[in-house]
Amino acid sequence: MRYFALMTLFLATSLTAIGQRQMIDKVVATVGSELVLLSEVEEQHALSLAQQGDLPENARCNIAEQLLANKLLINQAILDSVEVSEAEVQTQLDARIERILSYMNGDIEQFEAYYGQSIGAVKEQFREDLRNQLLTERMRSQIMNNVKVTPAEVKSFFNSIPTDSLPYFSSEVEISEIVIKPQINDEERQKAIEQLEEIRAMIMSGETDFPTMAEKYSDDGSGRLGGDLGWASRGKFVPEFEAAAYKLDDNEISEVVETDFGFHLIQMLGRRGNAINVRHILIRPQITDADLVAAEERLDSIRNLIVVDSMNFSRAVKEFSFEDMQSYNNDGRMVNPVTGNTFFEVGDLDPDIYFTIDTMDIGGISNPFRFRQQDDYFFRIVRLESRTQPHTADLSQDYSKIQQAAIESKRNEFINTWIEDRIKDTFISIDGRYDGCPNLDVWRKGEVIRP
Repeated sequence: MRYFALMTLFLATSLTAIGQRQMIDKVVATVGSELVLLSEVEEQHALSLAQQGDLPENARCNIAEQLLANKLLINQAILDSVEVSEAEVQTQLDARIERILSYMNGDIEQFEAYYGQSIGAVKEQFREDLRNQLLTERMRSQIMNNVKVTPAEVKSFFNSIPTDSLPYFSSEVEISEIVIKPQINDEERQKAIEQLEEIRAMIMSGETDFPTMAEKYSDDGSGRLGGDLGWASRGKFVPEFEAAAYKLDDNEISEVVETDFGFHLIQMLGRRGNAINVRHILIRPQITDADLVAAEERLDSIRNLIVVDSMNFSRAVKEFSFEDMQSYNNDGRMVNPVTGNTFFEVGDLDPDIYFTIDTMDIGGISNPFRFRQQDDYFFRIVRLESRTQPHTADLSQDYSKIQQAAIESKRNEFINTWIEDRIKDTFISIDGRYDGCPNLDVWRKGEVIRP
């Protein structure tokens, strides 16, 4: 059983399924208080078929197993009083709808034509599915929270892999960076402030309204939604934005607020306990060529201090690097977002970094080069910390990777055991149409009534 790998229902699958629930439904399984519907199985089957083009004969059996595992987790989460707040659900809904819109270049008409409903209606229809997904993830996290492996277990796991099955690792590198963000000059800052003050005056006078101006002028994706940022609890927004937002009364509009993203007007739409719903208009001051040149020259001067030993790299990170970069709190070391460690396969590096370090020696420091992230320009210098040659997996060189694989293996075993134990104590009923699914035999141990 591969419950651990099968449990999560993905965003695109779930959203696409919204428009497909047209069949007359039937309950095909019961897990405690949770129901598995025929439409859920068939939706997943149809979507998998569309994505993969061909499916094995037992595909519906595997899908049914996935759904049973999800329902068992949801049922247990309810019994254990695991909670998912409305603010969490709303935040996830907003983020996921925004992601889908980004794939459609922000075209709301295309979105609504594809799903056959307004954005608001899609959110409401998907709300319960998302709540259940968050419950599933939270329950699974609680179950496996304390799963650890000892060095002896890592070694045993590695030794259990047949020699001819050991993975082959490509060349990997470790890289440190110092990043600086170009500073906006005073003239451009003042232009942005004055533009927002004019917009605010027009709204306050009744000449126009907030959503219209947000759609017309806001420099972020929320503009297409009239600036609506959805429901959020404390901690979601940067401190300056949050401090201003929480001071507002319903429908009140803030003065101009400055954050690292630019300048904002904020309007309070509503409160639910500690959660707020606000909309904003963001104006990003323009970065001029002179600002870019000044930033590059400043970083080049920092590099020279390091090269002539006037300052070590670690100290330069703390004194000069942009604090919002992940590497700032890791002594400059960049972390691979896929693996969570500091090693990158060279083929997975951004092209600008790849070509920069390609001919560098260990300990070498690059010249400054520019990159862009979330619509902002930055400059970085990088230092090559280490480089491995392509090789077959080895415990001494690849301990962190082998450790992570051992943890995943142990988690799989743990969740499988947990599910089998819960099956014995949970009422389960499975429709006879799945009698030919051998992978569901273990689930029938909890079966009391056959439909």
